[in-house]
Amino acid sequence: MKYLVMLCDGMSDEPFAQLDNKTPMQKAYKPCMDSLAQKGEVGLVKTVQDGMKPGSDVANLAVLGYEAKRYYSGRSPLEAASIGIDLKATDVTFRCNLVTLSDESEYSDKTMVDYCADDISSAEANVLIEYIQENLGNDEFSYYPGVSYRHCLVWDNGKMEGLSLTPPHDITDRPIKEYIPQGENSTALYDMMVKSYELLKDHPLNIERIKRGKRPANSIWLWGEGTKPALDSFYSKFGVHGSMISAVDLLKGIAICADMNSVDVEGATGYIDTNFEGKCKAAIDEFKNGQDLVYIHVEAPDECGHRGEAENKVKAIELIDNKILSPVVEFLRSYDDFAVLVCPDHPTPLCIKTHSSDPVPYLIYSSRGELDGVPAFTEEIAQSTDNFISEGFTMMDYFLTK
Repeated sequence: MKYLVMLCDGMSDEPFAQLDNKTPMQKAYKPCMDSLAQKGEVGLVKTVQDGMKPGSDVANLAVLGYEAKRYYSGRSPLEAASIGIDLKATDVTFRCNLVTLSDESEYSDKTMVDYCADDISSAEANVLIEYIQENLGNDEFSYYPGVSYRHCLVWDNGKMEGLSLTPPHDITDRPIKEYIPQGENSTALYDMMVKSYELLKDHPLNIERIKRGKRPANSIWLWGEGTKPALDSFYSKFGVHGSMISAVDLLKGIAICADMNSVDVEGATGYIDTNFEGKCKAAIDEFKNGQDLVYIHVEAPDECGHRGEAENKVKAIELIDNKILSPVVEFLRSYDDFAVLVCPDHPTPLCIKTHSSDPVPYLIYSSRGELDGVPAFTEEIAQSTDNFISEGFTMMDYFLTK
């Protein structure tokens, strides 16, 4: 039996005026998803437990079968695992975004212009993070380059009690004054953010980016604090050998911590310009190499939601359906038995440009037992079925045993 999980990050949405009051899932031409829905089970699943913030970390853990309230120790340590950082139990880690802030003289008066600095390339970002490490790193604080705008800070013997930190993608176009680090252990973190602006605003790389019409990566933004994670292996939990295909460190880190095979795909960016064909080929190769389950994570719908890019979000869903899901499903038909799970991790509604905790639609298709399903895979139809999985972390077991 082969199992495919097609995780469309942030795909779920709300009706949007620019899309004729339809959701991107309703607007998108996605014949493969819809055909699977017509012979499968469609419903809603609650991937974000009550009391947890609606992030891709806790939501993807849930889809993979890990209860966040038991396993989750923070977002950044999962990303640190992907980067290859050997964490001590006493380390505290932080996600370190490269962001674009407005140019008011007082740091706290600035506005969050862009949480990803125009999707800065990894090569450019590494130059800036290494520069930050040279100037702000020491025996206590160490900066590590990651992918694109996503990087990591490790605080040796750090303290995170009482910290209040805000994801930068939650405050696009907002003044940062109400969202700067708060709490008894926040002073050193905020001081480094302020100093980073002075270091980066006139950096030659940023000056060159401005000349090219790109936004400068003129500050770091620290958030997503956590400590060393301890996940049970995916195989020990479910008895299947799994692979993860993703462009982002978070998902790669989860895979590494769960002893799954993490596959790198050249040209995978986390945005709508990602290498869709490369992810498709990588998935097929993993199945050919004997893996039982392949989890394909595509970040593009989420990024488009954060940016309020309605047409691009529709396009991202169509590209996933056409360039990844359809050919992988066609390949799986060469096996006697296979099953497919398609779902978002969380909604990223265009109207708010950030995540919400609402349940998301899921689709389960099994070649062993085709069903009399529903016409299409959309949020509205999923809700109308009355199929509801109230604890998202149970869905993986349900999918594998259905």
